[in-house]
Amino acid sequence: MAISTRFASPTGFLSRSRTVAAPTWSRWLVPPAALSVHLAIGQAYAWSVFKPPLESSLGLSGTQSALPFQLGIVMLGLSAAFGGTLVERNGPRWAMFVSMACFSSGFLLSALGVATGQYWLVVLGYGFVGGIGLGIGYISPVSTLIKWFPDRPGMATGIAIMGFGGGALIASPWSAQMLGSFGTGTGGIATTFVVHGVVYALFMSMGVLLVRVPADGWAPKGWRPREAATRRLVTTADVSARNAIRTPQFYLLWLVLCLNVTAGIGILEKAAPMIADFFSGTSMPVAAGAAAGFVALLSLANMAGRFGWSSTSDLIGRKNMYRVYLGVGALLYLAIALAGDTSKPLFIICALGILSFYGGGFATVPAYLKDLFGTYEVGAIHGRLLTAWSTAGVLGPLIINAIADGQEAAGRSGPALYTTSLYIMIGLLAVGFVANELIRPVHEKYHERPRQENVAGKGQTV
Repeated sequence: MAISTRFASPTGFLSRSRTVAAPTWSRWLVPPAALSVHLAIGQAYAWSVFKPPLESSLGLSGTQSALPFQLGIVMLGLSAAFGGTLVERNGPRWAMFVSMACFSSGFLLSALGVATGQYWLVVLGYGFVGGIGLGIGYISPVSTLIKWFPDRPGMATGIAIMGFGGGALIASPWSAQMLGSFGTGTGGIATTFVVHGVVYALFMSMGVLLVRVPADGWAPKGWRPREAATRRLVTTADVSARNAIRTPQFYLLWLVLCLNVTAGIGILEKAAPMIADFFSGTSMPVAAGAAAGFVALLSLANMAGRFGWSSTSDLIGRKNMYRVYLGVGALLYLAIALAGDTSKPLFIICALGILSFYGGGFATVPAYLKDLFGTYEVGAIHGRLLTAWSTAGVLGPLIINAIADGQEAAGRSGPALYTTSLYIMIGLLAVGFVANELIRPVHEKYHERPRQENVAGKGQTV
């Protein structure tokens, strides 16, 4: 008991005070720490690898086998929203440790559930416990990266969030290989889950050990915050998480993120059958292998957009970047709808663009929040904003799938299955574009009083 109390105390290993960087510390060591967490929790996008073996070994339906993933995404949004203040108060090392413990324990609980034939343990482990690890881990490095890179916040958060988008590119073949080696029965799945839990714990621990926060008053050499503020929609004041959710800017940005994600996730969730359906009536239909390759390309576009577009936002500003995501995204959807099945390359290029905007939107929004609300509690504000992701995760697939099912029941095929949903996506992006245009600097009545919360170097409080 004494050891655990000391470990979690204000001066313990996980405390914020123990992670303050020395003057000679390189800020470029922080992005790898963030990547170690995001690459691990990005495994969530590879859950589909486990669906077929779980269904055959435990006698589950497709809906049942999706439950752990669905609950995990719900818990990601909820834990990010409600845990954001704790992340800000306790610091990134504590947050990364909690994420590691929950995410790895989720795999171990799932292994026990599969081994004993108790599927509810898989849902509880991967979905509930692991989902908490997803949410806390997702937001854990954001505030720290923005503080280390006030001159390039889009690039910094893009590096980390790129890892979440690319985690499945590692996890998917790795998981498939283990299932091929251990078997797809209950014993093989359980062993695979155990290996995941142990390896991810070791990998994420690198972030726990490596992460640091800057000392009070630290700034990059030669950086002038007030000059940066005059160039773009950037505040030099700070807004608390409690006040942020009282501003119209928060809800406008929530809508912008929700609609941008809705447009992207609709294609991402339906990618393989969508491209196959689109060109099924042509002289060159898309085979299953080619459809799988298309999904891999979309994952790469998602990952590349998270770094490339968010870095670009440092040059042109966050508002302009979202004009591209929403305005050009609507034009890409329009091109797909008008071209139909006449051009496969055009379909692929447009889909890749849309998915790059989807990923870029995730990576750019923390820097947009920093511009609007300052760095004081940006991690907590980001956590609350991620409820937009949970909403879009339901809305996007529902629009695409429900309309496609209805059109198929009416006897239609090919591009006609998706034309209506494509025009709906264009309308949603147009609404998001208008919401982005309405964003203005936050009124000074919501600002914190001049930095008196940082008394005696105690750091940020909530």
